[in-house]
Amino acid sequence: MRPRTLVVGAIVVSAVLVVTSLALGGASYEPRPVQDPCQPRPWRSPDSIDELAQQLTLSALDGAACELHVSRETIVLALGTSEGRSQFANDPRLAEALRAGLLRAVDDAEQAGAIPGIVADGLRELIQSLPADQLVASVRNAGALLDRAGPVLGPLGELFGGLG
Repeated sequence: MRPRTLVVGAIVVSAVLVVTSLALGGASYEPRPVQDPCQPRPWRSPDSIDELAQQLTLSALDGAACELHVSRETIVLALGTSEGRSQFANDPRLAEALRAGLLRAVDDAEQAGAIPGIVADGLRELIQSLPADQLVASVRNAGALLDRAGPVLGPLGELFGGLG
């Protein structure tokens, strides 16, 4: 093939891609708005402890974001850096927002039937007693909270066929 043929072919393919994109609405693209963290999100029925931990984490992030009047994405970005995590651990207002988020996550899970009431009560007690640095760890990954719950999770472990 000659270089001129390759260049012409590349131009034709590029033009086809641009026309196709425009025909499919590419000219009017608008990003989806960020969801209001104060509005509850639907819970799926978790099949494992990992799925439950993921849903608890997302719900806790929503709850903390709602308390602070920011988006869930803002909380995620703040917790993604060591500076952001230390700010949460050192500011009582931020730590209490995380505590409220975790409590909301447990409430959401209980209302969705993902965890039994007795387990929810135990998790609430645990959340109330967590120091700020452990609140941050629990909101970043609710699996850490579930791991700390230890004996409280006996009934939950049986629901999912073991905690492994």
